[in-house]
Amino acid sequence: MRKVLRRFQTLPIRSRLAMLVAAAVAFAVAAVSVTCWFIVQGKLYEQLDSDLTKGKGPGGQIQQAQLALLNCSKTAQNNNGFFRNTYSQVVTENGKVCITDDSIGTVKVTQSDKDAIKSGNVQRVYFRNGTADDGSEVRVMTRYLAPTTNNSTGEAGPNIGIVVAVPLKSTQNTLNDLALILLLVSGIGVLGAGAAGLFVARAGLRPVDKLTEAVEHVARTEDLGIRIPVEDDAEDEIARLSRSFNSMTSSLASSRELQQQLIADAGHELRTPLTSLRTNIELLTRSEETGRPIPPADRKALLASVKAQMTELASLIGDLQELSRSEGQRGERVQVVSLQDTVEAALRRARLRGPELTINADLQPWFVRAEPSALERAIVNILDNAVKFSPDGGTIEVQLDHGTLTVRDHGPGIPADELPHVFDRFWRSPSARALPGSGLGLSIVARTVEQAGGEVTLSRPTGGGTMATVRLPGAPTAPPETQPA
Repeated sequence: MRKVLRRFQTLPIRSRLAMLVAAAVAFAVAAVSVTCWFIVQGKLYEQLDSDLTKGKGPGGQIQQAQLALLNCSKTAQNNNGFFRNTYSQVVTENGKVCITDDSIGTVKVTQSDKDAIKSGNVQRVYFRNGTADDGSEVRVMTRYLAPTTNNSTGEAGPNIGIVVAVPLKSTQNTLNDLALILLLVSGIGVLGAGAAGLFVARAGLRPVDKLTEAVEHVARTEDLGIRIPVEDDAEDEIARLSRSFNSMTSSLASSRELQQQLIADAGHELRTPLTSLRTNIELLTRSEETGRPIPPADRKALLASVKAQMTELASLIGDLQELSRSEGQRGERVQVVSLQDTVEAALRRARLRGPELTINADLQPWFVRAEPSALERAIVNILDNAVKFSPDGGTIEVQLDHGTLTVRDHGPGIPADELPHVFDRFWRSPSARALPGSGLGLSIVARTVEQAGGEVTLSRPTGGGTMATVRLPGAPTAPPETQPA
């Protein structure tokens, strides 16, 4: 059985559907055919039973039975009586059998016939299928008639009854013909159902075939531009699957484009510090090889430049690693975080990087769900930008109120035409390209805030400078399960 099921599962889906449809129709047709056959059989037997009960009344049958007992015979006579082509015999409750003068033969008497006669119930008529002495099958009726009377003593003798039977040959022929017709009709119906099921399966699975061809094409050529046409008003499972496939390939194509763009941009950004590093190292190496020392001031400047380029490379690599992390890796580290504590930690780092600046902070408690290290890095990036573009001795205002964090500097500000690009990867304002940075800081900020369910914007406030606004969903108090016991 397992082998059959395993082999069935290896068949094409359209073949399986056709076979299932054919099996369902075969079961239904078989049930209807068997039910029809038994109904017809019952009706035919009812007709035979009705014909058997239409013979002479009990009075006439009693007289014939008494005559049969007086002239008891076990040999069939001419069949000219009240039943033609009929088996007719008188039977006592003790099993004695006497054939009437109009019987065509004898019928085997069973114990049930004796019991029916012995019961003495005139109203009881017992029907059964039986066998005649010549081996033919017959429909038998047994009826109690009356008790016998001893002529010499007048005492009641054993009960007598009559057993009448008719051959079942014509009825069985009719039933056999009906069974053959039902079998032929059922076979034709099953074959037709199988063919119809195969046609319906092919028509219904045609979109699946297109989807399969599209998937195989993508696997073979890696062409993510392929799309499966779907009618706008189609809402069935195949249409939903096709739309999901189109959405998936669009997402993959977009992801590939972003990946290629990231690699190209990263290569472009890496080229500058690497070129500078190579130049400085070649100068230092040539000085050692030729024995011509570099002046101490120049040597110090070269080493400082190498250190700065190494720092820039490390920052760029760290930013790239942050952007390359998958969603699953971030989701595993998400927890309830105090935004107030995170901002305070970021402020301590910002004050070290801009000791000549004044940073005023007004922070209210707020708790959010985010990755702690990523959230702190995003806030540090915002504060770094404020420190980088603030004038010497300038002031930075930081405020956290009901989940809205604002960081404002009083620097030159961002031109209005550059605001739409500030969160793009590797984008840097022309006025800031001389300053250190990779152009990934604000991109990381936007991605981190979006993953926490918030939003971030940059704007030009009245009075100049730049204002960064971060809005994060949360609550002023931590959930009970995160509070210390």
